[in-house]
Amino acid sequence: MKIQIAFFKGKGSYVNSVVRWWTNSIYSHAEIVLPDGYTWIGISPYLKSKVDERKKISFQYKDWDLIDIKVTEDQYNIIMEFYEDTKGQGYDWIGMLLSQFLPCKIKHKKRWYCSEWISYALRIACIIDWRKIRIYERKDLSPAVLYQLLTDCEDEIPS
Repeated sequence: MKIQIAFFKGKGSYVNSVVRWWTNSIYSHAEIVLPDGYTWIGISPYLKSKVDERKKISFQYKDWDLIDIKVTEDQYNIIMEFYEDTKGQGYDWIGMLLSQFLPCKIKHKKRWYCSEWISYALRIACIIDWRKIRIYERKDLSPAVLYQLLTDCEDEIPS
């Protein structure tokens, strides 16, 4: 079974431009693509966004970079359990912004930003090795950082 991590590099909205500028990256958003290929889960960077699923029957491949990850049925079920547990939780604007200015990570217990939520889902499902990536030590888990972490560990992540 395969999931994909999708990284948005298309033009998008003003919010996408701000995220790109702030993180000095081509990526402004990330989501998990489920094995069916059209159900995407995660949280968007908009004021009233919540962790949720979206159906994407068609999208512009040129606007996204995709990383394939093989998962076991157990790993997939853990990701979905994490999704169900966090579904409806809001975007963590305060935590994301304060973590950029302070020398520590600020995290609201029930709020997320897209790449942070994905990092936790992959770590909880034992897809990424917390001993090597140490996401708990990172105050920056932007889409660009997540992309770099996953590409740096390609040999260790089944694809």
